[in-house]
Amino acid sequence: MERIAAAAKRHLDEIILPFWTALRDDVFGGYYGYMGQDLRLDKQAEKGCILNSRILWFFSRAAMDLDREDLRPYADHAYRFLTDHCLDRVNGGIFWSMTYDGQPLDTTKHTYNQAFAIYALSAYYRLTGNETARDQALALFRLIEERCTDDVGYLEAFTAGWGPESNEKLSENGVMAAKTMNTLLHVFEGYSGLYEATGDPAVGKAMERILDIYEKKIYSPALRRQLVFFDENYNSIIDLYSYGHDIESSWLMDWGCALLGDDARTARISALCRDMAQAVYDAAYSCDSLANECDRGVVNETRIWWVQAETVLGLVNLWEKLPGETKYRDAAAATFRFIEQKQVDHRPGSEWFHSVDKTGAPLPRYPILEPWKCPYHNGRMCMELMRRDPDIYV
Repeated sequence: MERIAAAAKRHLDEIILPFWTALRDDVFGGYYGYMGQDLRLDKQAEKGCILNSRILWFFSRAAMDLDREDLRPYADHAYRFLTDHCLDRVNGGIFWSMTYDGQPLDTTKHTYNQAFAIYALSAYYRLTGNETARDQALALFRLIEERCTDDVGYLEAFTAGWGPESNEKLSENGVMAAKTMNTLLHVFEGYSGLYEATGDPAVGKAMERILDIYEKKIYSPALRRQLVFFDENYNSIIDLYSYGHDIESSWLMDWGCALLGDDARTARISALCRDMAQAVYDAAYSCDSLANECDRGVVNETRIWWVQAETVLGLVNLWEKLPGETKYRDAAAATFRFIEQKQVDHRPGSEWFHSVDKTGAPLPRYPILEPWKCPYHNGRMCMELMRRDPDIYV
């Protein structure tokens, strides 16, 4: 058996990094945006700005966490594309997507997208000390606070010129949401990365506001889970239990809250996250992996790549809080083994399958690479396991 931190490093070195370093576009910049399950790379597919932000975050963190100077050029490459092409220098903010050759394609602005650019630029600043990257991240933070908020919380979608826009991009399951848990979570994540990098007090204050919204509107103590889609006033508009987002939030909220140094709030959030993770385990974990969601009472048992990566971290985080509950430790190990045996596509030149069924059989309609499929969840799983080095063997 192998210690899970060592297995995670091996996984990062042998599977994730070789795949993503090979996707650098040295002709038009950035990283290629689509590969079918047949492993055919479409070099003229759109380049999602979220994808390229997440790639910038990944290579910045990998260069730091692995102490590998050879990975910095990949972060530099992603940074140049993000700031030279994805950044709207007229109206401010980050576009949704670019053409393969770096021209604006979908020019809408989404708060979620701005948050990931902040997360990425903050990591790049930590890697390089590039003060322009820091200033760009802070400018996007101020833009969100000025353009993307109301008296209740955080708005979602805008036109290129910051007019109102419907929220198709982060709505699903037959509803159109005015506000979402997903956007609030990742704004908090982006701000947490920025606060970790700069200690800026305005960022910390905004994080405190988000935590207030989270405790009062997003998390349901009665249900022991997050509500997902909301109207303008954070009234829930659908009975949806997102197992993946709950297990992801259960450790991310802990991390960000702890940065603020408020012991009382940290204790409250930690207890909330513990209860949420336990509820996910009870509701959705089965043998070796986690189901996707429960929509109005119907469970979607698909095993999605990002959900499995976050499951490992959420269960490790839960076991560290409850070390006597070894079932959570064992479930984290079993999920990691499921990933390596079933979620990973072991064909040369591939990485992880996007989705498999509960037995681990790949679902052929999903590509290996598309604008949402990135090295952010699975790469972060590996680096976080390396950082924590829990006493778990796989």
